[in-house]
Amino acid sequence: MAAGKRSIFEEVGTETRKPEPQGGMIDKGRRGARGAIRIWLMVLFAMVFAMIAVGGLTRLTDSGLSITEWKPISGALPPMGAEAWAAEFELYRQSPEYLNQNAGMSLEEFKFIFWWEWGHRQLGRVIGLVWALGFVGFALARQIPTGWTRKLLWIGALGGLQGAIGWWMVSSGLVGDRVDVQSYRLATHLGLAFVILGFIAWYVFELGRAERELMQARRHRDRKAFGMGTGLMHFAFLQILIGALVAGIDAGRGYTDWPLMAGGFLPPDFFDMTPWWRNFFENDGFVQFWHRMVGYALFAFGIFAWTRGRRSASPAVRFGFNAVLAMMCVQVVLGIVTVLYSAPLALGLLHQLGAVVLWVLILRARFLAAYPPAQSVRG
Repeated sequence: MAAGKRSIFEEVGTETRKPEPQGGMIDKGRRGARGAIRIWLMVLFAMVFAMIAVGGLTRLTDSGLSITEWKPISGALPPMGAEAWAAEFELYRQSPEYLNQNAGMSLEEFKFIFWWEWGHRQLGRVIGLVWALGFVGFALARQIPTGWTRKLLWIGALGGLQGAIGWWMVSSGLVGDRVDVQSYRLATHLGLAFVILGFIAWYVFELGRAERELMQARRHRDRKAFGMGTGLMHFAFLQILIGALVAGIDAGRGYTDWPLMAGGFLPPDFFDMTPWWRNFFENDGFVQFWHRMVGYALFAFGIFAWTRGRRSASPAVRFGFNAVLAMMCVQVVLGIVTVLYSAPLALGLLHQLGAVVLWVLILRARFLAAYPPAQSVRG
């Protein structure tokens, strides 16, 4: 039959339908493993958030030095029986914290601080297990998208490093006559927790949209808003580290007036420690003063970043920066109230968790500026 001629047996009006074009792997953005991996990362995010909260409570209840040994495997089981509890308590009674601060503590009082620290460490083990099971499962099923293996391994590596830094921090409070861990080690430990949470949040943002959509959105990046988000991210991280230094030496309970400190702009004995570098980590007036000053500067920069973000053509970007400014206002009020009430347990924890929320909102605004969502012609 000549090309182009119809068969005499073909029904009138019947047409051969062409198959619809099939997109490549890049078009399967929200399907398959991307969605499952995103849910897994969201579970990890919630667990790390809880870990930061439990860590804050462990610090605020002075429980972090109750376990004087690091046993990553066998330490997963708590003391079983009276003899095991007596042995654990005896180890603690040899520590500087007991000798210099908690001498005479009863076994029941020891159990209270022990369970806080044990729960903190146990949650860390569970997070590591959830990461390992998820990663191995997705890897064996060959469901990890191209380019994501290193990203997911990176989270696991940071988690392992966090465990080692946790013991490095605790060990600093078990020598000499110290009753607390060294504040700069506490800042390192908390700072890394925020880094881990930040990477997980960013990956969740990326997996929430199709790969093709992200590639197209990147062409419309709001560079000025993105730059402001990047600056705000680094500025907020600095303030988080200084806040950890404040917590490490209980500097938030030393000066309970505001906006002055002990009636003056500068606190007494502002920079009197020798050698001079000790003031940055051990002088409670100096550390709290800089936490306040950096907080004021961060708030001012946040307003400036908001004025740039609200001029973005993308409604999502504008909303992202609006949320950052709103949470920043809440966090400033929380910080002032925490100081005025001498950092009680509830307010101290709320202020720390407020920092977590603000941190994630800053990352979210930065992500939206980097990948503005598409909008219709109607806006």
